[in-house]
Amino acid sequence: MGKVLAIRGGALGDFVLTLPALRLISEGLPSAEVEVLGYRPMVELAERAGVARRTRAMEHAGLAPFFAPGARLDPEWADWFSGFSVVFTWLYDPDDYFKMNLARCGVETVFQGIPRVEDSEGSPHACLQLAEVCQGLALWLEDPVPRIPFVRERCAGVAVHPGSGSMRKNWPREHWREFVVELCGLLPEGERVAVFSGEAEESWIDGLLEGWGSLPVDHVRHPALGDLAASLAGSRLFVGHDSGVTHLAAACGVPTVTLFGPTNPGVWAPPQEHVKVLRGAKGDLTKLPLAEVLAAVRRMLTGS
Repeated sequence: MGKVLAIRGGALGDFVLTLPALRLISEGLPSAEVEVLGYRPMVELAERAGVARRTRAMEHAGLAPFFAPGARLDPEWADWFSGFSVVFTWLYDPDDYFKMNLARCGVETVFQGIPRVEDSEGSPHACLQLAEVCQGLALWLEDPVPRIPFVRERCAGVAVHPGSGSMRKNWPREHWREFVVELCGLLPEGERVAVFSGEAEESWIDGLLEGWGSLPVDHVRHPALGDLAASLAGSRLFVGHDSGVTHLAAACGVPTVTLFGPTNPGVWAPPQEHVKVLRGAKGDLTKLPLAEVLAAVRRMLTGS
């Protein structure tokens, strides 16, 4: 078949949830050379997951004309696209301008995936929806579980991410403050809690940390994605919300407790067997009791 290109934009969680589809393309077309185009550093996960031979970053001004009708295309990008016989894309392209411009470059076949996951009751899991585009080449997803292999030499400590991309998806901070205090009491001597935060938590994370000054807590602010994945893979438990970091932890094989509020876990929850999903009553995370979360964490830590 020659060279096949898969294009996936979006944030961390979107990319992780697309990994099963990328794996299906790679394994279902064994004679093809599969490359992935997307945002760095997310595309590096495709290499780590073994679903792409090469990756390329899409943060480049030369790509902008490809989304306009009849535009003068960047010669370097046009030449690069011309090397692919088949392209799978999940980019938003309502008027088919991108598809038409790929055809101008000589791309023979373009399969358009969904740019946005359907989130109504009864909708299939996001991994299944994102893989529907592969059916254009008679490829059906049977294994909808994202996996990013790491050698886990030792599993020490617990990792938590008390934020997400939306405040509506966050457990109340006062619950997190008390939870970490109780969590530290569950850990054996020498183990620590790693608290990860990014841009979404920047305005309030320091205030939360003030209450844990005397506890065995390490704050990791804005970790690089590769470092974050390696740190998560070395944890024996992760606790977080419906977020990209949670999907990354689950994909790295870490036992995970994830707290869900208004979003639909049937569509968005990590599908791995080692994930425990807790949801607030009627999708309200303020109604998820601290005791319920602690009980789930205690069971995961002790295996009972």
